[in-house]
Amino acid sequence: MEYKTITAISTPIGTGGISIIRMCGKQSLDILSKIFSCKTCEVKNFEPRKMYLGEVTTEHFKDKGMAVYFMAPFSYTGEDIVEIHTHGGAKLAEGVLKELLKNGAYMAEAGEFTKRAFLNGKISLDEAEGVIDLITSESDSQIRAGYNLVAGKLKNKIINLQEKITEILAKIEVSLDYPDEDLEEETTLDVKKELGQVEEKLITLHNTSSTGQVIKNGCRLVIVGKTNVGKSSLMNALLNYNRAIVTNIQGTTRDILEESFEYKGVKFILIDTAGIRESKNKIEQIGIERAKNAISYADIIIYVIDGTKPLDNNDYNLIEVLKGKKAICIINKIDLAQKIEIPKIKKLFNHVLEVSALEEKGIENIKKLAYDMVIDGEVKENSVILTNIRHINIIAESLKLLDNVKQSMKNNVSLDLLALDIKAVWLKLGEITGTTDVEAIVDMVFSKFCVGK
Repeated sequence: MEYKTITAISTPIGTGGISIIRMCGKQSLDILSKIFSCKTCEVKNFEPRKMYLGEVTTEHFKDKGMAVYFMAPFSYTGEDIVEIHTHGGAKLAEGVLKELLKNGAYMAEAGEFTKRAFLNGKISLDEAEGVIDLITSESDSQIRAGYNLVAGKLKNKIINLQEKITEILAKIEVSLDYPDEDLEEETTLDVKKELGQVEEKLITLHNTSSTGQVIKNGCRLVIVGKTNVGKSSLMNALLNYNRAIVTNIQGTTRDILEESFEYKGVKFILIDTAGIRESKNKIEQIGIERAKNAISYADIIIYVIDGTKPLDNNDYNLIEVLKGKKAICIINKIDLAQKIEIPKIKKLFNHVLEVSALEEKGIENIKKLAYDMVIDGEVKENSVILTNIRHINIIAESLKLLDNVKQSMKNNVSLDLLALDIKAVWLKLGEITGTTDVEAIVDMVFSKFCVGK
């Protein structure tokens, strides 16, 4: 299929070293020749993948720049692509874009370059999603997960599973084609065994999703406790800079403070909250209510206790609220004389750490424990991890379909009907890579891209 020649600015709009304007389609080189000139070579004779220095001419200005030509099918999209590299600047890049549009190119839609790469068979749908994950990454682990998608690691796993399902379907077909051979019973046993292997691999893959969601979205650490136990000091120590105001006045923190840090490549979102206590101050009451609400959306609650004081009713009330939640109890101020009953605390919490936020003692232990609580140690760095909620849902739905197949086998459903249910699993898995042609899914994926990619 031949598409229109499209163009867009591929670099962020604004002041910078260079701006890149990309053009894709059969007319790319011809349109380039109308606005770009080179002393050493005519544009129509450009060698692919070679950068040429020349002059860009628009209606209102000229600029020294570079141009490069990628010839189909050896390009990102599989079609002819041209890139113009000009000096950075919003007005300059927009002027070049307008000139390309005036000379026959069409404005690209969001994600249209990558969508063409998918439609032309250069990448699979999940690899395309890896591209947007790389672009939007905010941590090293997000970059690694995105790259694993771009590198086709999930695609290869899905293809292998689909090939296994195809083999199973082929066995059923042989049994149905030769009824006189009485192969049905033996085939049913083989199908049950081999579908079990497929299910096992899907479960293993799905089990990576909890770690994957932390990698994708970060881990929310909500710091709670009474007033003046050192919550803000702990936040500053974890961030390694003074983000929160620290005083000995009760109720200093009256609103939610949110910042992030990275540990072992994972993003942790740290939320400091108002000290929870009985208060008649309306502003402080709002902060306390927000602190209580923050507990509900925390991945891990960091409950801070002042080690220089015994537990009181406020502590026990808060401990009751935290029951059943994933929490780390921090006994703070270990640099001072202790009055807290540590054995009693250890009976109340699975995870207890002693620290001094002021002297930054034990801070690394908090980061390590939080990391270990949300990242599955069995998930290796280079293994395939499900970070995309669409992929997670598809794997979950595939497992449900396999359950339907198992139930059908228990009910002695005939092989020909069983084949239909097994085919449904194959089709469902194909939604990840795009081998199942569902236009709505494709449109949904590429709607998340920026213009120019």
